[in-house]
Amino acid sequence: MINLKIPGYETITVEHVTFDYNGTLAVDGFLVKGLKERLVALTKLGVDVYILTADTFGLVRKQCGDLPVTIEIFSKDNISKKKKAFVESIGGATNVAIGNGNNDREMFLESRLSIVVIGTEGCFVKSLLAADIVVNSPLDALDLLLNSDRMVATLRT
Repeated sequence: MINLKIPGYETITVEHVTFDYNGTLAVDGFLVKGLKERLVALTKLGVDVYILTADTFGLVRKQCGDLPVTIEIFSKDNISKKKKAFVESIGGATNVAIGNGNNDREMFLESRLSIVVIGTEGCFVKSLLAADIVVNSPLDALDLLLNSDRMVATLRT
């Protein structure tokens, strides 16, 4: 668990992190280099990590099967509603959602904190506007969680 004490904002308890896969953690289905170590480090902090995807390229299990994460593959229809329902089921009040696409916006709105990744594949503008934080890469998103002083510096008032 991560406790973020943010001056002038509030304390945020992070028990879960939900990630979109394609466009966020992966480019063309392949995990971004340097993410495996960071995902493992995040789980060592006692955070449950979930990867939520329609698995467009069919590579998520091959790329992430050896990681201490839970992979949820959804059928390709109504994926935004499925991601939102998943976040509701684990508890949005203690979840950080990280994504880039249109189908991530609903899980952003359901989560306590949301981070949009612009990345190689860009991001959906309405998801950008729904996010609390914007980063350039999934590495940056994970580094915010692993070095919580960065998150505090970004969110303090």
